[in-house]
Amino acid sequence: MAEISLGFTQGAIYGRMMTGLSPVLREATAALEGISPTPRLDAELLLAHALGLGRSAMLLRQHDLTAPESFTDLLARRVADEPVAYITGVQAFWDLELSVTPDVLIPRADSETLLMAAMDWFSAKDRPMRIADLGTGSGALLLAALSIFPDAVGIGIDASAGALAVARNNAQRLQFADRARFEQRDWTQAGWSEGLGPFDLILCNPPYIEDSYILAPMVSVHEPHSALFAGADGLNDYRILIPSLRDYLHPSGVAFFEIGYNQADSVCALGAELGYLTELRHDFGGNPRVIRFSLGIEE
Repeated sequence: MAEISLGFTQGAIYGRMMTGLSPVLREATAALEGISPTPRLDAELLLAHALGLGRSAMLLRQHDLTAPESFTDLLARRVADEPVAYITGVQAFWDLELSVTPDVLIPRADSETLLMAAMDWFSAKDRPMRIADLGTGSGALLLAALSIFPDAVGIGIDASAGALAVARNNAQRLQFADRARFEQRDWTQAGWSEGLGPFDLILCNPPYIEDSYILAPMVSVHEPHSALFAGADGLNDYRILIPSLRDYLHPSGVAFFEIGYNQADSVCALGAELGYLTELRHDFGGNPRVIRFSLGIEE
């Protein structure tokens, strides 16, 4: 059998797969030490997936369950740095469980800062009726926003046909298909925004990583580069999207853009040059995460 990690083989782990999951989880956690920052969680998620159960349900029954042999293959993939979300095909985001494939970035909790910022903005204002998600990927931001604002409809755009297929599948499965539509548009091409707006709320998590930045293999090997990298300084996509905001943002609307940790001043400056009011919001880790753009015009 192929070696999984230090001293562990698929046969060795399977040999311990007797009734009760605790020994298997201990072995799997040890195999993932130094590979994952959350080895125990990864082991639990993979084993629950192999069993066809939710993680909580598995843990409640762990003393009378037997781990299937297929778990060793899943563990081997994780040891090889493949993300758990791609192995299981699902990722939790906001209050949704999204399908994901290597065609899309894995939605991350930090991006929920965009949604919290939108909720705060509209808490004292009329709710948005039309929402856009630029670079929608799995549809995470759009579908979460539609769950927050139940009277709204929305459009997600992406240049990737593969990503749009994932987003449409998520909208259908989560029962948002009647309120969400998805269009293939490439904002690096002239005329990309024709007929798109106006929107009351725009959400965008564009590529913003510098081309020379070295990412962890789990990201650089498995996640789509077109959704990660954005030129020498990581600002290429902001230079396209922010100047074009007036083409599709309602004058009284608001846009929220995710940024990299060191890009707040540069992205705010792009907006200020065009007459936008800007505000920075930090994520739960205290990192600069979201820039709000508005014109300060009330209806």
